[in-house]
Amino acid sequence: MVQAQFCLLDHLGIEELYASVGSSMGAMQSLAAGWLYPERVGKVVSISGTARSSPSAIAMRYAQRSVLMADPNWNNGFYYDGLPPHTGMKLARQIATITYRSGPEWDLRFGRKLRPLPDSPTYVDPHGRQLPRKPALCPDFQIETYLDYQGEQFCLKYDANSLIYISKAMDLFDLTGPALSSLYLEAPEPRSSPPPLPPSLSSHPRSPGHSRYHSQLSHSKSHPPPTNPPPHLPELAEGLRPLSNTPALILGVQSDILFPVEQQREVADALRMAGNHMVSYYELGGVWGHDTFL
Repeated sequence: MVQAQFCLLDHLGIEELYASVGSSMGAMQSLAAGWLYPERVGKVVSISGTARSSPSAIAMRYAQRSVLMADPNWNNGFYYDGLPPHTGMKLARQIATITYRSGPEWDLRFGRKLRPLPDSPTYVDPHGRQLPRKPALCPDFQIETYLDYQGEQFCLKYDANSLIYISKAMDLFDLTGPALSSLYLEAPEPRSSPPPLPPSLSSHPRSPGHSRYHSQLSHSKSHPPPTNPPPHLPELAEGLRPLSNTPALILGVQSDILFPVEQQREVADALRMAGNHMVSYYELGGVWGHDTFL
């Protein structure tokens, strides 16, 4: 996917990017862009992403694909001349929406509020107790109607096979050294030239900011790597070595359950272990989960 993007840049005559910025799967692509083309990508910004998909995220996406592919209308992907897998897509989107948000947001936004029913008669149960409505298996809670709406809208806007392949691509993404070796990918050398200047400085070539900018890049050694890294972190640092001279900004979201902040810290720590002294890391607050980046 990233190689296709750079084919487009070649066609447009763009030789170098000031920065590659992405969130979620785009964050994966941003890291991949700097990894594949270190001389062409000046900076990398990864927001709510990861350098390798976690088992929990893979499990969630597998459940989405499973319900989608179980829809008879999916027809092994050959549905374009018939009915699309509407039900499977709707269920897959409902599962995905749960992973994009957080429990605290649901509490604040919906709580246990019931769906309003106009002129709903009072229901008396067999024990003579008055209930606001008769229990039913259809959506009763506002959170249920919200998920139902999200799934219904998604069916009308997205192609099922696109969901399956993009989802699987996220599962397979892994920038650890052994994973890259198994794919026979030869790691490129880190960038040798300084990263490009910000537009504000490049338009003023004699500005004092030039020397200050490069001084900050070359001597910023704050946020050292962890003293007792987990066993897999050196493997990830090995894989991220082509990014050792590329300034990186890593943003995580504290309420994210799909790409938890631990994965963002892992990327930042691995980059520093790889020798990158130009890594900035921040965490965003809020209760909006993975969708906070929106």
